[in-house]
Amino acid sequence: MSVLTATPGAAPADDDPPDTGERHRLTAVTGLAALSLDAMASVAYGPEAIVLVLAAAGAHGLGFTLPVTLAIAALLAVLVASYRQVIAAFPDGGGSYAVARTHLGARTSLVAAASLVLDYVLNAAVAVTAGVAALTSAFPGLYDDRLWICLAVLALITGVNLRGIVESARAFIVPTVVFVGSVFGIVVVGLFRSGPASTAAAEGHASVLADNATSVGALLLLKAFASGCSALTGVEALANAVPSFRVPRARRAQRAEVALGAVLGAMLIGLSVLISRFHLQPVEGVTVLAQLADASLGHNWAFYVVQFATMLLLALSANTSFGGLPVLLKLLARDNYLPHVFALKADRQVHRHGVLALALVSAGLLVFSGGDTNTLVPLFAIGVFIGFTIAQVGMVRHWREERGSGWRGKAVLNGCGALLTGVSAVVVTGGKFADGAWLIVIALPLLVAAFETVHRAYARIGERLGLGRIPERPHRDRSVVIVPVSNLSRLTCEALNAAGSLGDEVRAVTVCHRDPEDRAQVAALEAAWELWNPGVPLVRVTSGDRSLGRPIAAYVRETAAPGTRVTVLIPEVEPERLWQRLLQNQRGAVVAHAVRRDTDAVICRLRFRLS
Repeated sequence: MSVLTATPGAAPADDDPPDTGERHRLTAVTGLAALSLDAMASVAYGPEAIVLVLAAAGAHGLGFTLPVTLAIAALLAVLVASYRQVIAAFPDGGGSYAVARTHLGARTSLVAAASLVLDYVLNAAVAVTAGVAALTSAFPGLYDDRLWICLAVLALITGVNLRGIVESARAFIVPTVVFVGSVFGIVVVGLFRSGPASTAAAEGHASVLADNATSVGALLLLKAFASGCSALTGVEALANAVPSFRVPRARRAQRAEVALGAVLGAMLIGLSVLISRFHLQPVEGVTVLAQLADASLGHNWAFYVVQFATMLLLALSANTSFGGLPVLLKLLARDNYLPHVFALKADRQVHRHGVLALALVSAGLLVFSGGDTNTLVPLFAIGVFIGFTIAQVGMVRHWREERGSGWRGKAVLNGCGALLTGVSAVVVTGGKFADGAWLIVIALPLLVAAFETVHRAYARIGERLGLGRIPERPHRDRSVVIVPVSNLSRLTCEALNAAGSLGDEVRAVTVCHRDPEDRAQVAALEAAWELWNPGVPLVRVTSGDRSLGRPIAAYVRETAAPGTRVTVLIPEVEPERLWQRLLQNQRGAVVAHAVRRDTDAVICRLRFRLS
C-alpha cells in the first residue's frame, strides 16, 4: 500500500552534477523551457482576448487596452510573489493543492487538485490544436488532416517527455528563445516607429469593431480583464513541479518563477503599448500578434519567422502540462486519492504513468473536438482561476497562522489576489457557460467524488491490513505444496525440487477428464510416475467437464484445514524468444486464475528458462 521513495543526497553546485538523479532534474533556465511554455505562448492570445472584448465599444474602447493590461500585469506580480511564497512553504510541490490541504481542509484541496487536473488536460489539447491551426492557416491544404497532425504532435511531445523532463527542456529551449526574442524584437522595433511599417496582413479582412458601439462601462472592463487573464495560465506550473528541480530545489524554482513573471509581464505590456501606438483594430482571420509583427517588422521574412515561432511554441506549450500534471498526480497518489502507480518513477525521474495518462486523455479530447480549437477554448482557463483563488486564500490563512515578520502585508497582498482571481473565475465561467463551460462545472465535482472514492477504498484496505498498527507475532503453520502436472519432464523435476524446499508435504495433482483419450494419457502418466518414484504422491482429480482450473481449486479447498497453509506451485516454461510465448497453452494462467478466485491458497509460479 505504501510507496517507497528515496531522498536524494546533496548535489554538487555545478550545472551538470555527476549524480544520476540530479542530472535528470531541471535548472532555473531549463525549468522555464520545460514548465513555462504555456505562459510564454499566452502572449499570442492574451492581448487579443482583451482587444476582442473592448472592440464592442468601438475605437474608443480599444484605448483601454493598456490600462487593462497593466491591471493584469499587476495581478501577475501578485501571483508571482504569492507562488514564490508557496514554493518556499511547500517545497514538495503541489501548488494550490498543497496549500489547501494544509490550511483549508481535504475537500477544498481536492477541488484545487481537480481544477488543476482539468486545466492541465485542456491546456495540452488546446495548445496542440492552436499550434496546428496556425500551421493549417499557413498551409490550407493540410486543414482536412488537422486531427492526424494533432495526434502526431501529441505523440511527439509524449515521446520526448517519456525520456525525461530534462530532455524535453533541452528540446524546447531553442523554440522558446526564438519566440521570446521575436516578441521583444517586435516591441523594441515598434517603439522606434512613428507608424506601422506595413498593414498587408490585415488587408482584405473585415474589421470586428462593433458598428453600434457600446459605452465603456465597468462590466465591459471587467470582462476584458477576465478574458485577458487567460495570459496568466501556466504561472502556477513551477510551484506544482518543485521536486523536478535540482537542489536547492525551492531556490531554483523561485528564480524561474520571478524570471517568468518578468518576461511575461514585459511582453504583455510591450505588445499593449504597440496596440495603442499603432491604433490597431482587430480583423477576422488575422491574429493581433500577426498584425503587430507586420506593423513593426514589415511584411518580410521576419514576419514569417514570428509566425512560425508562434505556431511552434503554441503547439509545444502542451509541455507545461506534461511537466506539471504528473507531479500533481504523484502527490494525489501519495495521499491515497489516486492509484499508487502514479507515484512510481522511471530511471530518468519520469512519472511515466502520469505522462501516458495525460497523453491518452488529451488524445481523446482531440478526437472528440476533431482537432478544432474553438470546440475546446470555452472549457479552458476556468480551472486555473479556481486554483489561483484557493492558493491565495490558503496563503492568507498561512500568514495568519504563522504571524511572522510582516505577515499582515503579505496577507493583504494574497487577499487582494484572491479577490481578483475569484472575480475573474466567476466572470469567465459565467461568460463561457453557454459555450461549454457547463461541462467543467459538472466535471469538477465528479472528479472530486472520484478522488474521495479512491481514498475510501484505500482506507478500507488499510484498515483490513492493519496499516499503522503492530501486528501479532508470526507463527509457522504446517505447509502443503500442491504441484499441477500433466506429463513427466525436467520441468516436473524442477517443480518438485522447489516444492520440497517450500513445504512439509508435497502432492502432485493431475486432472483427468472422462473421455477415453484423456483417461489413457493419465493412466500412462501414472505408470511412468510409479516407475520414476520421486517420493511424491500423484493424485488424480476427476473432472466432469473440460475445465482445468476449477477441479484443482476444488482439491485445494478440500486440502485446506485450520493450521495448514496450502501453496500451489505452477511450473511454466520461459521461452528463449518473445514470439515463442504464442506457442504456449496458457494452462498455468488458467490454473492461477481459478485458484486465486476460489481459494485463499498461496500461488507460486516457477519459471523454467530454456536458455
